[in-house]
Amino acid sequence: MDATEARVTRKMHTPEEIVVNELGHRNPDHGLEQHGIEAGAVYYNDLEAALVEHALQRDEAKLAPGGALLALTGQHTGRSPKDKFTVRDATTEGTVDWKNNAAMTEAHFDVLHADMLDHLKSKTVFVQDLACGADPEHQIKVRFVNELAWHMLFIRNMMRRLSREELTGFVNEWTVINCPSFRADPAKHGCRSETVIAVSFEKKTVLIGCTSYAGENKKSIFGVMNYVLPEKGVMPMHCSANHAVGNPDDAAVFFGLSGTGKTTLSADPNRTLIGDDEHGWSDAGIFNFEGGCYAKTINLSREAEPEIYDTTSRFGAVLENVVMDPETRELDFDDGSLTQNTRVCYPLDMIPNASETGIAGVPKNIVMLTCDSFGVLPPIARLTPAQAMYHFLSGFTAKVAGTEKGVTDPEPTFSTCFGAPFMPRNPTEYGDLLRKKIAEHGSTCWLVNTGWTGGAHGTGNRMPINVTRRLLTAALDGSLNDAEFRTDENFGFEVPVSVKDVNDTVLNPRQTWEDRDAYDAQARKLVHMFIGNFAQYETDVDQDVRDAAPAA
Repeated sequence: MDATEARVTRKMHTPEEIVVNELGHRNPDHGLEQHGIEAGAVYYNDLEAALVEHALQRDEAKLAPGGALLALTGQHTGRSPKDKFTVRDATTEGTVDWKNNAAMTEAHFDVLHADMLDHLKSKTVFVQDLACGADPEHQIKVRFVNELAWHMLFIRNMMRRLSREELTGFVNEWTVINCPSFRADPAKHGCRSETVIAVSFEKKTVLIGCTSYAGENKKSIFGVMNYVLPEKGVMPMHCSANHAVGNPDDAAVFFGLSGTGKTTLSADPNRTLIGDDEHGWSDAGIFNFEGGCYAKTINLSREAEPEIYDTTSRFGAVLENVVMDPETRELDFDDGSLTQNTRVCYPLDMIPNASETGIAGVPKNIVMLTCDSFGVLPPIARLTPAQAMYHFLSGFTAKVAGTEKGVTDPEPTFSTCFGAPFMPRNPTEYGDLLRKKIAEHGSTCWLVNTGWTGGAHGTGNRMPINVTRRLLTAALDGSLNDAEFRTDENFGFEVPVSVKDVNDTVLNPRQTWEDRDAYDAQARKLVHMFIGNFAQYETDVDQDVRDAAPAA
């Protein structure tokens, strides 16, 4: 055990090393035979306390102060998007965007499925029957099968829980089988490495192997929702959402990749939290996919984010890769030696101002969060509908350290729809849906930069969160619409000249740089990156969207 691991806690066993100490007996009514699973002990729909007991007895995790469960995920401390595959078959051939989704053959999936089922023979497994989607009209029922008890606590926190009455006669529409101890064979299974996430829309099954990163469990089923909902005219969104206290019709959504502030900015004590990651927008309004939140904890403090901080000491919460002193068990949220992607997972009811329903009206405001590591974009800009579609399809941001395997520093990237890894269809389908929704309901769109100011990454500083919060408050309460705006010389969108309690200089990023010529050069570089990236969509969008491109 190296020094870093010793600082975290005493060694936790890998899935391969776990010696099972049974707490009960096999539940005969789990129904796994229909999935071809011949497991040993099966723990079916256990509640939180039982799952914590299992995880502790099996040495999968440790108990942190206050009762949260702390687990380490080993080599995978973030998602593995390059190891995700969709089965190319009659169902998906003409509907999946194969430029952005790696294909797996039906034959390879079948072999992988059979080998994974064989791997589970006689093993202890945990099962949870849950729902994805707060709106009953659009939710799907999912059966999750996993080797790890703490993963089941994670997914029980993250999905929509069903009552005992709803579980009676439960029929799952989808199945997610996750075997962290299973190692795929690229030659045999048609994948890239020993790690694999494979989705079959024909068989309505997701297979996950050789990764203990719990986020793969929920993201896999979100990808399913993002595929099926557009067929129903529902816009799936990689976003957080909240609404004014007591007024669900004053809703806002926050698009953005992990690390751009979706969770932090939507957890506003002055607004009601709907959810922090994925939502749908139907004719009736928006609804949360989830029943919980999965918040980053690196540099977390009670002063800056009190609601999230308090969940880290609640029984039933799950901490991922957070450093804990082995003697005092004190948590160190500033220690990123394991990963910058430290997390806490908790059910929504741990947030005092969370929505009980997960449902609200159509969004009055749409916020697109970008983490600009170039330090070029202003902290907030108002977008026309055409500009909104342009920036939605562009999805410019930076991958923040730790959110994906191998990312150690911010990496500028274009992730269409602010969530390309989770969007199986052609991006223009989602863009068209968003534009239609905006046109129909008159939502106001904002581009918010939570990245760098005063210089690029390495020279400048991250945008102060208090500045972002003040600007968002003004945007959401409508007062920002009354401000004086200037037209940005590079991107053509409207930027406020002055906002109460915000330094005017920070509103004009060029003024925050000591070397203005260096800013101009950086801005030209970013403009050409936007133009080059958007070339792939030019033939699929209207002229007004093409005209929304920045000035070359």
